[in-house]
Amino acid sequence: MNKLSIIIVSWRVKELLKECLQSIFDKASGFDFEVIVVDNNSGDGSAEMVQENFPQVKLIASQINLGFARGNNLGLKQATGDYFLLLNPDTKLIDNNLTEAIKFMKNNQQVGILGCKLLNYDLSLQPSVRRFPNLRDHLVMMFKLHHLFKLKRYLAEDFDYTKPGEADQVMGAFFLISKKLYRQIGPLDEGYYIWLEEVDYCQRAKKADFKVFYWPGMQIIHYGGESFKKARFNLRKNWIYCQSRLRYIRKHQDPFSYLIILILTPISLLGSLVKINFRHVK
Repeated sequence: MNKLSIIIVSWRVKELLKECLQSIFDKASGFDFEVIVVDNNSGDGSAEMVQENFPQVKLIASQINLGFARGNNLGLKQATGDYFLLLNPDTKLIDNNLTEAIKFMKNNQQVGILGCKLLNYDLSLQPSVRRFPNLRDHLVMMFKLHHLFKLKRYLAEDFDYTKPGEADQVMGAFFLISKKLYRQIGPLDEGYYIWLEEVDYCQRAKKADFKVFYWPGMQIIHYGGESFKKARFNLRKNWIYCQSRLRYIRKHQDPFSYLIILILTPISLLGSLVKINFRHVK
């Protein structure tokens, strides 16, 4: 059986991280694996909790918040496995099917990235497959026009979550990467602080003739976005997302789309600022 490296980048989610790690050591058995936690200077006792409760975990305590891509790359440099699982700290394993997930990838060598079935805390399905966004999708999301223009194509609402299937992108909460892919295309792009780095990686994988697959044989609970909910400034969140979106479009879409989004980004940010100030006035 090949060795698995599980890499978790954590920021200010101490209790969820503890629950995540406990679920790994409770459920994962019968194969060789290691767990690497990169603590992004949480300041909430997360690093100390890992040291005290999970001494078998390889802890990397950063003095600054590196972001998602840089944090994962730091963990990947320390990883010794044949497969790398980038796992969010706000997840919880509920079965022992990691071995089967690895077998699926071994039997399908062109699958470079594998996502699993994500469940909400009430065990309802959490959609986790998307198509790559086009210009229309970016504009609808930028100006929050979802109520006027549906995103059925982007959200892959026709995707069948009951069986394995190829996808454009899978959610980064559970992101299983083969070493074969990693050696060929390298680490995550650290130009993304947070958001779209996993979409970028899926694009790069496909351009290198690898497949991205969804596999429902593995199920986890994903609480969703808990780290970034703790960020203080909504405008900063919007600015970071805008930076990521511009980088993604410049790398993977046509110059016209990039120019349109570049021109409209200040208007989008201004709208966000007005909305934030209006909330404060209320």
